[in-house]
Amino acid sequence: MIPLRALAKATREALAYVRAQPGVREAEVFMASNGGLFARLNYTSHIPSNGLEEPKSLDSYGVGIRAAFNTPEGVKAGFGSEPSDISLEGVRRALEKARHGAVRDPEFVSLPRPGKERRTLRHYHDPVIMRMRDGHLVDAGWRVVEAALEAFGSSEELTEAAGTPEGIKALGLIVGGDMVALQERVAIASTHLPQVQTDESTLIMSFVTAMVEERFAKGTAWSAVAKLADFSGGPGAEAARNAILSMGGVRVPSRTYRVVLGRQPITELLNFVILPSFSLGTFYAGASAFQGKLGQQVAWQGLSLYDHGALPGLAASKGITDEGLPTGRTDIIKSGHLVGLLSHYYEYQRMLNDPKGREKLGVDPRAHQEAIAPRNGFRFARGGGRHFDTPPGTGATSIIIEGSAGLSREELFRLVGDGLYIGRIWYTYPINGIAAGDFTGTVVGDSYLIKDGRLAAPLKPNTLRLSDNIHNLLQSILGIGKKQQGTVVWAADSIMHVPEIAFASLNCIEIAEYMESAWAPGG
Repeated sequence: MIPLRALAKATREALAYVRAQPGVREAEVFMASNGGLFARLNYTSHIPSNGLEEPKSLDSYGVGIRAAFNTPEGVKAGFGSEPSDISLEGVRRALEKARHGAVRDPEFVSLPRPGKERRTLRHYHDPVIMRMRDGHLVDAGWRVVEAALEAFGSSEELTEAAGTPEGIKALGLIVGGDMVALQERVAIASTHLPQVQTDESTLIMSFVTAMVEERFAKGTAWSAVAKLADFSGGPGAEAARNAILSMGGVRVPSRTYRVVLGRQPITELLNFVILPSFSLGTFYAGASAFQGKLGQQVAWQGLSLYDHGALPGLAASKGITDEGLPTGRTDIIKSGHLVGLLSHYYEYQRMLNDPKGREKLGVDPRAHQEAIAPRNGFRFARGGGRHFDTPPGTGATSIIIEGSAGLSREELFRLVGDGLYIGRIWYTYPINGIAAGDFTGTVVGDSYLIKDGRLAAPLKPNTLRLSDNIHNLLQSILGIGKKQQGTVVWAADSIMHVPEIAFASLNCIEIAEYMESAWAPGG
């Protein structure tokens, strides 16, 4: 990776060079150096395997330039980037790409300008992760695999089912998943923010799926931490225990259930269905499920939801955005009311100047600038990292859910009485467009019947699909758990710190069981 001082020096020299070029009205130079370490968990008891495979690393660096140009046709704005070269020659090529691709944009006002907020988070990354190499990640991955195998080997349920250690292995024990460590360095300076700002961020994540194949049982777990010292093999053991508990799963019929949603389903719904509607750009396009409702009640009054990019110790925290502005807290839902939106500077300035802004938000944007402040302008892409070749967009950092009265898991189950606990879903997406609020997702594991306020039989994976509307869901909350856990879903750049939540109503549809006879000749 490029040293931070070298990135800062190159950024300073690049901005001076770009500002001196003919026709440049204003410019921004963003340089990034990203490192990624990856390994795949791959243990199978009944097929020869290595336990952990494909350790590899990926490094990338380069420069991205946004610029506004004075032209005979008026002001044009463009973006250009150059990989693997932060010299002035690389800067020249990036600038020429920005000039060549520049277009008239009547909604462009300026590149980011400083506001009243100031940076609060510095020197927060983990130097140990920043120095990690493949071997260190392999060691961490084996901790996860070994914890899973220990949980399988000490299970009374598996011993009872198989009789001997060899019999347990014959049940088809599988531990799969991924290990990921991210190392991020950025430097940025611009016409309106001429002093070079730098930032370093790190995190390490594990995603684990454990299976008892002969019993059609699957369990999952995960972790996302900012420091290697906080990493453990615990998710491996948790995934194995969840797989054991899910043996003997049952099917349930289509109907509307009272449910407790676990942290992973809450995170899936937030990431793929709900948060896109809380982006200022979605409001500007008239596509939000909450169009015109800023300031209005949109959820159960005990729910609060916010994004906080500057909390020390959280894995997704950042000192500055990738526009050079301070990160901070953006309240989105407070006591059930929609009070703020995620945005980056371009969306912020064009909403302020939109003659239909009041209609789109439900309030005058100029009177509620704090609610739409640009604290979330990031260059996230490709499942991790802050990329020089990507213009800024709106991205969440650490999303946090809190309840007015945090409840224990047992209290949540008692609120439901008879219903379902849904612990993991996938293939979750909005249907009928984001604005409709309709969504679907498939229950794939870690899920159970609830009877008389207690967990009962496990649900058979891939036999139930959720089909409902986010308005119905947010209004039907019965209670919110008190224990939050950082949760990540596939290809997401933000981390959700969410509790379990009980709901009075969630529509579920049974997935038809495959019948071989139906495909037989004449069947």
